[in-house]
This record gives sequence, C-alpha cells and structure tokens, in this order.
Amino acid sequence: MLKIDRLCVNHGLASALTGVSIEVNRNELVAVIGPNGAGKTTLVNAIARILPVHAGDIFFEGEHVTNLSPLELGARGVALIPEGRRLFTTMTVEENLDIGCYRTLARTHRAASLDHVYDMFPVLRERRKQIAGTLSGGQQQMVAIARALMSRPRLLLIDEPCLGLAPIIVSQVFEVIAMIRDSGVAILLIEQNAVKALKIAQRGYILDCGNIVAQGSPAELEAQGEIKAAYLGAH
Repeated sequence: MLKIDRLCVNHGLASALTGVSIEVNRNELVAVIGPNGAGKTTLVNAIARILPVHAGDIFFEGEHVTNLSPLELGARGVALIPEGRRLFTTMTVEENLDIGCYRTLARTHRAASLDHVYDMFPVLRERRKQIAGTLSGGQQQMVAIARALMSRPRLLLIDEPCLGLAPIIVSQVFEVIAMIRDSGVAILLIEQNAVKALKIAQRGYILDCGNIVAQGSPAELEAQGEIKAAYLGAH
C-alpha cells in the first residue's frame, strides 16, 4: 500500500534522512521507533508531503505521490495525526471533527462517521460543544484521532500519539490504535515507546541518525541482543 524507496530529506545543509526505505501493507500496523532526534517526525512529515524530499520516492497504492501536495495526498485516503495534536483550540470538539470531512466521500458519510467516532470516544459526544482547548491532554488526543478518522482514511500516519500523556491514558490510546488496526485501516505509527508500539505492530523499523538500522517482526527485533539492548529497553 505504502512504499518508501531510498528517501532522503535535508534540513538546510544537514541530512535528516539518508536512503530510508519502508513499506506498509494493507491491513497492517507498522511501527517506526527510535530515540529522540532519529528523524522519525521528519519521516512522517515527508510522507505526508509537509516536508520536501531531496531524493527518493514515495508510492501509495502503486501511484507515485512524491510530488503531490498534502491536500492531494489526503484526497487519496491518507490522513495524518501530527505530533502535538494540532487542534483548533478555540473551536468546539465537533467543529474540529468537521474539519476532517474535507473529502467528498467523507462529507457524504459525515453523520455515520460522527456516530462511529463518538461510539469510540463517548466522552467526545458528551463534550462535542466544548471548546477543544479546554479539554485535558488525553481528550485532545482523542479529538485528533477522531478528526483523522472522519476523513475515512485507508492509511493513517500517527506521529508520537502519547507524548506528554499520563501512563493510564497512554494505555488507552494504544488500545484505540489497535482497534483502528483491527477495523482494516493500515497504520504507520511513529513512537518513542518501543515496547508498547511493538506489542500492537505486525512489523517494526528502527530509525537512528536518519537511517534504518533494523527491521522485522517484533519477535525478530527482540531476538537481536544488541538491538534489544540499545533500543527496546533491555539493560
């Protein structure tokens, strides 16, 4: 479904990604993990066409999309949940959700999509008229996830969804991501919490210093002693 081939991204004169290649298949959750500064957010923003690509190619469902705009990519069924949530904090919860309905298909199914996300996050139904900026951090993350789902995506790009959240909320967010995976939406998950990410992923890539240093199933990654010690929390 998604294929990234030898992607290179620069920040000014500095190289942020060097020849990164990854794939996400249909109905698959793939995690990209690694330390701070590894290039994870740069990768997902380049895929979402927010950042320019210096070299390499991005394919979605067999189509070359490297030169598309974020809006054009979104129209093909790719949605991004950005790091930091990026809500319109002076608008209500439901107004934020409506922004997710920019695709024609999504507008057609607005009522059904609202029911779906409100069933997934009952607290948002209760607070649908509340100003988004007054919600807790966990509730704001629910709005960010729900807004992306309103676009009825086929591929969901999720960047550090648990940053700054309390441990109990982190567990709830991972449960929701697993539910979305089980519904048939392909997911590329960018996450620093390697242990939790690999528990719900079918495959994982480890990104460090702008390069993929390991890849495989969670079991394959954990079986590599040096990789486990360096990146998966073993001491």
